[in-house]
Amino acid sequence: MNKAKDILFILIGNLLITSAYAFITVPHEIVNGGITSFSMVISNIIHCDISLITNLITIILLALCLFGLGKETFLKSIFSSLCYMVLFSFFHSLGFTLHMNQVVCLIIAAIMVGFGYYFCIIANSSTVGFDVIALIVNKRNASISIAKTMRLINIIVILLGFLTYGVTSIIMGIVFALIQTKVLDVLLNIDVAPRLLRKMHS
Repeated sequence: MNKAKDILFILIGNLLITSAYAFITVPHEIVNGGITSFSMVISNIIHCDISLITNLITIILLALCLFGLGKETFLKSIFSSLCYMVLFSFFHSLGFTLHMNQVVCLIIAAIMVGFGYYFCIIANSSTVGFDVIALIVNKRNASISIAKTMRLINIIVILLGFLTYGVTSIIMGIVFALIQTKVLDVLLNIDVAPRLLRKMHS
């Protein structure tokens, strides 16, 4: 039952993250700090397909996951990474863009990604994004929160995005990162998933 629950949470998490990236952040050129944003920057520099770069970085982060987080998390993260690569490649290939006010799009995407990371983390998995680094840091020093480390990494990637996307994308990216990591922090602190499961079984 626990394995089925974890698989469900990982799938839900990746559906939220990849749809937010493919339909909102990538077409709106919002550099939000994740591996997809990092891939956007690299893609603009070397003129290579964004899906290919994303998948390559994912494989590298999987190796870090194995050595830094252990076998159980690694095995779940393999499933998570496969979900991410397949879903993002599929959603990106559709060429669909959510056409709304850009600020509204940013808020929607940030909340979706925050929830997505949460569902993966509580399933003892990573999204095989830069959260792998945050999880390793937290494992070594529990006083350093996952959300804060992710916020720092996101801001570094966002600043790199200035090279190709300009000031507007950077400002939006910083706001995105702050909202996304705040959502994640709140969800981890209140641990909302067990409450939802209890309601489903009551």
